[in-house]
Amino acid sequence: MTTSGGVLGGKSFLASARPSSNVEQVLKNVEWPEQFPFKEEDFQRDDVSPDSLFYKAPRFVTHIDDPAIAALTKFYSRVLPPSNSPGVSILDICSSWISHYPAGYKQERIVGMGMNEEELKQNSVLTEYIVQDLNVNPKLPFEDNSFDVITNVVSVDYLTKPLDVFKEMSQILKPGGQAIMSFSDRCFWTKAISIWTSTGDTDHVLIVGSYFHYAGGFEPPQGLGDYPSVSSYTIHCGWKMNFRDGVNAITYVSI
Repeated sequence: MTTSGGVLGGKSFLASARPSSNVEQVLKNVEWPEQFPFKEEDFQRDDVSPDSLFYKAPRFVTHIDDPAIAALTKFYSRVLPPSNSPGVSILDICSSWISHYPAGYKQERIVGMGMNEEELKQNSVLTEYIVQDLNVNPKLPFEDNSFDVITNVVSVDYLTKPLDVFKEMSQILKPGGQAIMSFSDRCFWTKAISIWTSTGDTDHVLIVGSYFHYAGGFEPPQGLGDYPSVSSYTIHCGWKMNFRDGVNAITYVSI
């Protein structure tokens, strides 16, 4: 795939050549190949042991630093439906003990799908949860047009069958619904997919953008940059919103 700044196909390194301040331009003028450009080996991982073993022990920790959490929560406060909106349903995939939604946020239905039941039990925002390994079974067990919003915090880099998952998201979102993917430069390195660990932050925006593009059912993403002051433990975070049925998609990037 090509952009105004270079080429991403397989394992190129756009990030090393593009200043971080131009991240918001990443998804502008993308010329997507006719076919999905990544191969099976791009989704291999160093640790091939079952994910159920890796995530068996609960981890009650946060995986991004406090400024990044604050930026993500602030972003959610702007784009999520207002708290206690009638009939609103939200799905948080790859969920854990915290979803980083605004304090006190509530909806009639907020479903968490994750790998560790003890973590999910502690997530106070959830009204229900499901334990499921999306790398084993990418099928999202919900009716079509069920959810207004789907979120995923810093876990898109672990999906080994991302197109399957993103196609499922498109099916279960209501018309006009949104999927929000957040990702950072931190990860469990041995469990992240090869194409992720061999590329940089700018490439990651393109990679996730390609998932939405090739899954179908989403509007083309556009870029929006925001650069808050953060601590020395700076996290590169990208939020990708993709809307269905005629509403432009936006990639929100905070560095």
